[in-house]
Amino acid sequence: MASMIEGPVAGGRHGWAFGCPSIELAARGYIEEEFFLSGEAKTYRRAGSTDWDRDGLWQAEPSDAVRFKTRLLVYRPADPGKFNGTVLLCWNNVTAGYELFHGESPEILEGGYAFVGASVQRVGVHGFRDNPQGLVAWDPERYGDLSIPTDEASYDIYAQIGQAVGAHRDQSGVDPLGGLEVKNVIAIGASQSAARLSTYVNAIHPRGRVFDGFMLQIYFGGGTPLKRDGAASQAPRPGSRVPRGANLIRELDVPVMVVNSELEAIACYPVRQPDTDRFVGWEAAGATHVPVQTQRLRNQKYKREFGVEPALPQNMNRVPLVPYYDAALYHLKRWVDGGAPPPSQPRIEFTGEALEVVRDEHGIARGGIRLPQVAAPVALNSSVPFRRDFAGSLRGSNHPFGAAKLNVLYGDETRYLACFERAAQGAVEAGVMLPRDVAPAIEEAAQEYRRAVRS
Repeated sequence: MASMIEGPVAGGRHGWAFGCPSIELAARGYIEEEFFLSGEAKTYRRAGSTDWDRDGLWQAEPSDAVRFKTRLLVYRPADPGKFNGTVLLCWNNVTAGYELFHGESPEILEGGYAFVGASVQRVGVHGFRDNPQGLVAWDPERYGDLSIPTDEASYDIYAQIGQAVGAHRDQSGVDPLGGLEVKNVIAIGASQSAARLSTYVNAIHPRGRVFDGFMLQIYFGGGTPLKRDGAASQAPRPGSRVPRGANLIRELDVPVMVVNSELEAIACYPVRQPDTDRFVGWEAAGATHVPVQTQRLRNQKYKREFGVEPALPQNMNRVPLVPYYDAALYHLKRWVDGGAPPPSQPRIEFTGEALEVVRDEHGIARGGIRLPQVAAPVALNSSVPFRRDFAGSLRGSNHPFGAAKLNVLYGDETRYLACFERAAQGAVEAGVMLPRDVAPAIEEAAQEYRRAVRS
């Protein structure tokens, strides 16, 4: 049975789509619209007696089918002439019990991409049993008839959304992209969504191409099983037939890029893969899974959606990830278009089999991509957590150097900012930072210097 698209969707208790941007997209030349997609989704199982080893060469076959209805949130250029031909299909992250996604970065909006946030997991729609914050509970008037009965259907739901926004989509009915001429679709997902994309890459993509490229962000290296309901973490359960620990990403007929911080590089180290003409892996030294800049963006949306603003720990890592992701996306888009792969980058240094990061005289990781906050530091930023609970383990830490050490290293703020600018230009030359992000980074660096002096 063919899936059906409804929309654009409007109204509801709140009058806006959950998770939509905190900035005005219209002022950036973009249209934001939400759609519902319903139909029947296949579930999958491990094929026959094949093993799902850490080599990533997994085999899957259809198992059953379920009815579903879900939503997709679309940002697209209002002027078709400014569309660059690439759709980014985001697998929305549901680890928190509600959906996390970010499609309004400078590269996306200034680069002319279309972005689609895809709700493909049960938790995103229905929430956790305790204190449900999913779409249905958040706005029953708008989302009350949405339904994803099991995460086993997530892989096919994601593929169906990919087809609904792709180059060969049916435009005889409702077109979520308003007639834009699509050249390719890139699948993106971060954290637990990257884990699910890993399984999609290794087991589902070989069954039939829907996507023209994949980007796995802050990926811990573990796939997720096909036959588990309500999965919202990377950790496989006993008997899941997905190997514990990291697994390789299967070599595909389309480009695959893994963009990690120091934290995930530790998890992926046992199966670190060399760059090829179809795979590129980046590791950013000193960065972690959720820096303060990311948490600040999340908190803005959380306050709007739920009416309260979470605490923002000031001693969490402060190396921003969005400019890093944007640089990776810039290269991946051109790779998918037939250009050269993203530039290979140094990997973080480890002490042999001990899985310990080698650190310099400041305590900062050696090797890896040296973003300017690491190449010209005013603090020790690392993946080492400032707090040992779950959230703390993802936020890393930031320890300012203090006025005395900064004076020895740089002399004063003016000399420091000159040093930082040189480091930023070096990152641009290395391809891990885009020119548009240099000026905002320098402005933030001045604030960080003053913060470090006061510590």
